[in-house]
Amino acid sequence: MGSQGQFPLTQNVTVVEGGTAILTCRVDQNDNTSLQWSNPAQQTLYFDDKKALRDNRIELVRASWHELSISVSDVSLSDEGQYTCSLFTMPVKTSKAYLTVLGVPEKPQISGFSSPVMEGDLMQLTCKTSGSKPAADIRWFKNDKEIKDVKYLKEEDANRKTFTVSSTLDFRVDRSDDGVAVICRVDHESLNATPQVAMQVLEIHYTPSVKIIPSTPFPQEGQALTLTCESKGKPLPEPVLWTKDGAELPDPDRMVVSGRELNILFLNKTDNGTYRCEATNTIGQSSAEYVLIVHDPNSLAGQNGPDHALIGGIVAVVVFVTLCSIFLLGRYLARHKGTYLTNEAKGAEDAPDADTAIINAEGSQVNAEEKKEYFI
Repeated sequence: MGSQGQFPLTQNVTVVEGGTAILTCRVDQNDNTSLQWSNPAQQTLYFDDKKALRDNRIELVRASWHELSISVSDVSLSDEGQYTCSLFTMPVKTSKAYLTVLGVPEKPQISGFSSPVMEGDLMQLTCKTSGSKPAADIRWFKNDKEIKDVKYLKEEDANRKTFTVSSTLDFRVDRSDDGVAVICRVDHESLNATPQVAMQVLEIHYTPSVKIIPSTPFPQEGQALTLTCESKGKPLPEPVLWTKDGAELPDPDRMVVSGRELNILFLNKTDNGTYRCEATNTIGQSSAEYVLIVHDPNSLAGQNGPDHALIGGIVAVVVFVTLCSIFLLGRYLARHKGTYLTNEAKGAEDAPDADTAIINAEGSQVNAEEKKEYFI
């Protein structure tokens, strides 16, 4: 067998830093010619099944006339480069395999957050990761929604092989951001579709918001009324302050404050007025007002009950319209029937049927009128 049909075949290999690379050289047709692997520095690693370089990380996987495979464990960035498989024919034939080593990005870190942040402040967060090769990609998420408007910076590390990448996110915070998780996600081909993430939970301080909720929409004399002051804020507002018409509550025996509730017992007309709830925290204060109008139970029952006069009027109108319709319909039928009978009688003597009788009768009337004019 001639040497023209003998060619070594190799493939490029990509491996993550710290992993193991397998370099394989195959020859479909070989007449017992030796195979050799050498590194990018042209140092022989294996000559057939004989190890030539003292490196405990390099091992023989398989050696035959048709294949020479070796492994390189604990691969480092310095192992990257072009490896050569040589088939010692005359002349020597070679095949190149490029070993690419991926640098794994370090776990990202988020900086720039100082707790707490006041509502309305501009927040700037920076996410950084080093050691990636090629440069990693950084993405931001807030409430699981990606934020696109960010800044991206890539810098080469001191080893001139890996990169440090950083991304900066700017946004103005409001109370809805309190407790929200902002996530920085690092994507890289070395991570096997499992990105690295860093998370920052936001703490936003804001002034209270206040709302008064009455226990009933129509307070009545003699009943009890509870006004609840709902206040939200961060830090949590202090105990609320209740006032009536800008002054202290006038009847503390009947007007009892319990936490955020104002309970007024045995309502009367003197309780009418504007009640104010005020909530305060270290950021500021806010208030809400409720205008109390105490209703007379009797007048309120009349307002809420059915309007019998209105219902009676509607019924009367319906009955009147119905009776008028019946009366008019009866007159119409009676008049139509009388005309029919009269005309039929006038023309019945000469007409073969009722319709002809009516026509004859009408003709007779016309003739009669003509005759009257003639005799005059």
